[in-house]
Amino acid sequence: MSHRPFPGRRSVLRGSLAASAALTLPTALGAAPAFARSGRPGAGWGVQTGDVTRDSGLVWVRSDRPARMIVETSATESFRNPRRFHGPLLGPGTDFTGTTRVHGLPAGEQIHYRVLLADPDDPRRTGEPVTGTFRTVPVRRRDGVRFVWSGDQAGQGWGINPDLGGYRIYDAMGALDPDFFLCSGDNIYADGPIPATQALPGGGVYRNITTEEKSKVAETLAEFRGNFRYNLLDDNLRRFNAQVPSIIQWDDHEVRNNWYPGQVIADSDGRYTEKSVDVLTSRARRAFAEYFPISTLRPGAREGRVHRVLRQGPLLDVFVLDMRTYRNANSPDDQRTDPRGILGREQLEWLKRELSRSRAVWKVIAADMPIGLVVPDTTEGRPNFEAVAQGDPGAPLGRELQIAELLRFIKHRRITGTVWLTADVHHTSAQHYQPSRAAFTDFEPFWEFVSGPLNAGAFPASALDGTFGPERVFVKAPTASNVSPAEGYQFFGEVDIDGDSAELTVRLREQDGTVLFTKVLQPGRIGQ
Repeated sequence: MSHRPFPGRRSVLRGSLAASAALTLPTALGAAPAFARSGRPGAGWGVQTGDVTRDSGLVWVRSDRPARMIVETSATESFRNPRRFHGPLLGPGTDFTGTTRVHGLPAGEQIHYRVLLADPDDPRRTGEPVTGTFRTVPVRRRDGVRFVWSGDQAGQGWGINPDLGGYRIYDAMGALDPDFFLCSGDNIYADGPIPATQALPGGGVYRNITTEEKSKVAETLAEFRGNFRYNLLDDNLRRFNAQVPSIIQWDDHEVRNNWYPGQVIADSDGRYTEKSVDVLTSRARRAFAEYFPISTLRPGAREGRVHRVLRQGPLLDVFVLDMRTYRNANSPDDQRTDPRGILGREQLEWLKRELSRSRAVWKVIAADMPIGLVVPDTTEGRPNFEAVAQGDPGAPLGRELQIAELLRFIKHRRITGTVWLTADVHHTSAQHYQPSRAAFTDFEPFWEFVSGPLNAGAFPASALDGTFGPERVFVKAPTASNVSPAEGYQFFGEVDIDGDSAELTVRLREQDGTVLFTKVLQPGRIGQ
């Protein structure tokens, strides 16, 4: 398959780590990143890039003290004739995090960058630079596109385990040299404390790196920030972040399990002193914006949104959904009218409009929850439903009505190349949706691929709802609930679009990169 080679990225990464070793590499896996205490700012939490376009990208960093962010870019790792971009002043208002947009870059090229943190009182005093690399979006179809996706990290009390080598899945994803990583949500488990140890079935102990902020559920802004910092203690993740840009979305555990707007936590849940989920969401959203480079959410800004479209050249557009912020309350979901649904009316109209405008061969709909998999919600003591499906295989009800409207729109506008990707359910599977098997038939066939978790408890396969005619073509899941990462069942997916044929190949992989399932889709077809 045609995909451009980039032999320099590995050496770039090695150079990045070597240049910043004294600054960023802990003496033991999971130890707090060490900082140079020379009176100069340090960037021990590494660097990230995100929402890369054909001529720009967002670069992220966190300082250990007040500092001015400076980014330099170059066509070579020697940084001859670099371009310099002056970024924000990093301070306590954003937990010393910040992003800088680097722009005017050549399309489809490897970009080398380094971040310097300058003393605000003496700009000549800078800490050791921290380096990374990313590729800008190609403008030529023949270049091809490759990316990986997954979700669900540090869940169910399974955190960074030094005995296992930490989050090893990131090394396997990085080895594929992807253009970007799509995280489908549950970047953290703000509602899931991480104890020092957890007992394993049949004997043995799972040992976690722990922090104060991960000792309880997150309620304060500081605790939400600490949840995002926790993952950056992992060497594998920091290496990956310096190598591969991201497209990030959120789901429920960035706030709390199965949350929805307006929810009030029951008095019987003694873990929380703050009972308003809207208050928790506001704090979580602020920390989320601070810790990821997202073009529509900037650190410290009051406005912004998670849903957006990222155009990845002539072969691919990625439509990032937010199935949390605008949803209705979780319920039995059996109502015959549902104007709000899981997306909200405004986001649904946005998605229709952007799909109609897309000229890309493939349109990946990045959903943070699956369509036809039943996800129960018993957190409020009654049998509610958390996602789209509610287990009734008949005509659409509740949130299914909104999905039916979208699928009908895609069919009648003759929009080709839609593929759904998600995580959330802590197993990996491939579902084919076919109107001949469905109660609702006014749509064209399509595929939905599920991956994850990255590092969390694994769970049995979810039941299917027959409304949209899903057939489970592949699944790998444990038979028991909350199987630890030590026992496997950690997954990611790969999407590879060939630059010559425009074929889209999906591979579902285990955490070591082993391929479990492969599906090749042909371009330009209405339904397949």
